[in-house]
Amino acid sequence: MNLESPKVTVEKSAAYLYTQLSDVKNYETLMPENIAKFEVLGEDIFNFGLKGMPEIKLRLKEGIPHTRINLAAASDKLPFTLVAQLESLSENTCAIKMDFEGEFNPMMAMMIKGPITKFLETLVSNMHKL
Repeated sequence: MNLESPKVTVEKSAAYLYTQLSDVKNYETLMPENIAKFEVLGEDIFNFGLKGMPEIKLRLKEGIPHTRINLAAASDKLPFTLVAQLESLSENTCAIKMDFEGEFNPMMAMMIKGPITKFLETLVSNMHKL
């Protein structure tokens, strides 16, 4: 299952956003208002839970400076990746979108498609808060 957020323009440089997204503590700022839990577990891993959803651990996997940040589920139960793609538009402006890719059975995919799509939209729309 592949989902993507809309592309959002942010009045920050791609270098700045890359640095911010490389620090797992900053993802708390991007989370939806219905966040029930956010906990940094290490330098490259955090745990979060939204009301009515199971908790998810995300690990910072890799980054390509100023263009891409890859996060992956730290558990094999729900294997997926979350990728932030940055595109520099000017010295102080960049576009960002988030892609979600996971292997789910059709029933699970149908259940999570709506909430995950809304989650991706919230993450990118909150980028200006960084």
